[in-house]
Amino acid sequence: MTLPVLVRTREELAAALAERPVATGAGHGRGVVMTMGALHSGHLSLVTRARELADQVLVTIFVNPLQFGADEDLDTYPRDLERDLALLAGVGADIVFAPTLDVVFPDGEPVVRVSAGSLGEVLEGVTRPGHLDGALTIVLKLMHLTRPDVSVFGQKDAQQVMAVQRMVRDLDVPVSIVAAPTVRDDDGLALSSRNAYLSPTERERALVLFRALAAGKRVALDGEDGDAVRAAARAVLAGVGPDVELDYLALIDPRTAVEVPADHHGPVVLAVAARIGATRLIDNVPLRLGERAGVSA
Repeated sequence: MTLPVLVRTREELAAALAERPVATGAGHGRGVVMTMGALHSGHLSLVTRARELADQVLVTIFVNPLQFGADEDLDTYPRDLERDLALLAGVGADIVFAPTLDVVFPDGEPVVRVSAGSLGEVLEGVTRPGHLDGALTIVLKLMHLTRPDVSVFGQKDAQQVMAVQRMVRDLDVPVSIVAAPTVRDDDGLALSSRNAYLSPTERERALVLFRALAAGKRVALDGEDGDAVRAAARAVLAGVGPDVELDYLALIDPRTAVEVPADHHGPVVLAVAARIGATRLIDNVPLRLGERAGVSA
């Protein structure tokens, strides 16, 4: 098993890319997966997907302070670069760019930043104001530095995927954005680096998020409307104890992150966020309304 080439500075990154030029055209080029480290099987699935789409796969590892709020877990966010490199070797990553803070922001925190606009004012944007602005700013910066042809993101961060897709359209960034399916444990819990914070009891209670999404999905597959989908998911969440604090449950348009009306037909995302003890988790499932058992209504 060969470890990927590790680069830490802009100069090392530029040299690694120059030494490993890539062809262009369908099925070729460079695929980039952006992470904050503490990798798990969900991250590795993104790298595997990037390998299917591109000749060369580059993974970035950077804990981005711009997307953490004042009371969030920036200082305690798990970091283990040596372990991450070993995991990435197993899925064929070619280059890992793991810059330090001063490499990414040589002049200090950026004065000019990307705004998520209306996409950053709902759901995650309400609970974590500025979070999507910070995420988009680092995504755009890393795109400039790594020059991907395709970049793969996880569907679990659905609102972030929406914002990145809109950013590359609105700002004419020449990269294709691919959303890869959420990876789950056998019991349905969506994989997340923050799952490590959960006690065994909290982890069991966190499964209510998946059960709520599954209930909504069943109703959608039966051809019911958006209100019925929301009601089914809320019924599951209604029985949770005080140590599960619901932030939101929303049935949203996958382009705007705005709640859809009951009579909406077409693709939607059923999204949920809650605090389990001291840990905040998000999850979602893409659905289609106005269809029954996969057949158009």
